[in-house]
Amino acid sequence: MNTTALKDLLYRLADDQLILGHRNSEWNGLGPILEEDIAFSSMAQDKLGHSLQLYTLLHNLGEAEPDTVAFTRNAPQFHCTQLVELPIGDYAFSLIRHFLYDHAELLRFQLLATSSYEPLAQVARKLKGELKYHVLHANTWVKQLGTSTEEAIEMLQTALNETLPYALGLFEKTEHEEAIIADGIFPGEDELKAQWLESISKVLAQTNLELPDLSTVAPVYGGRHGEHTEHLQPLLDEMAEVFRLDPTADW
Repeated sequence: MNTTALKDLLYRLADDQLILGHRNSEWNGLGPILEEDIAFSSMAQDKLGHSLQLYTLLHNLGEAEPDTVAFTRNAPQFHCTQLVELPIGDYAFSLIRHFLYDHAELLRFQLLATSSYEPLAQVARKLKGELKYHVLHANTWVKQLGTSTEEAIEMLQTALNETLPYALGLFEKTEHEEAIIADGIFPGEDELKAQWLESISKVLAQTNLELPDLSTVAPVYGGRHGEHTEHLQPLLDEMAEVFRLDPTADW
């Protein structure tokens, strides 16, 4: 098994979860209703927990301790897609990001549940259960607001149009794509993208929202190769502020 390719995949998965978990936590106290305040905070906690399990797999493969990996790297060393690092914006933006991302993640972990790398398969089988509830939450609100008032539909459609190019960056390939597929670790980004498009299209068909023509959408790539927006480094600085006061401390 190509260990370098496996680590590349694990870093992408873990970094996505960590950064979006931090972004979702920023809704704590700001949700449009109390239910959503609690929901986004709960999902944020789940994603941070998911990232810990994935960083632990990396540690078992010889990488540094999870806290060290999470809190001591700078932006160019992260492999997350640019989608997850964008500021939370308004609720429409965060909801659509949540919808697009979690549909992809649920499908990704369903595929990983049969990975040839059994430690990853075990984690995937556990995490996909939690991700089902994240997708259920996203679907519920997209369908409810996407069939409500003209204002709500317009806001969600604007968010979908703006977010889709970044969401396509979830499927950015790296130089290890062929090795991952050949080793049976993961079926590949093309397979995931096809399932994702089918999944989100079924939900959007139940609303007044329209998925933009993908032939007119330029995917935003770069995140998987360490190219990030200006928003990531300030987020990392804030996230690691306490850890960096004393990296050797036990909390």
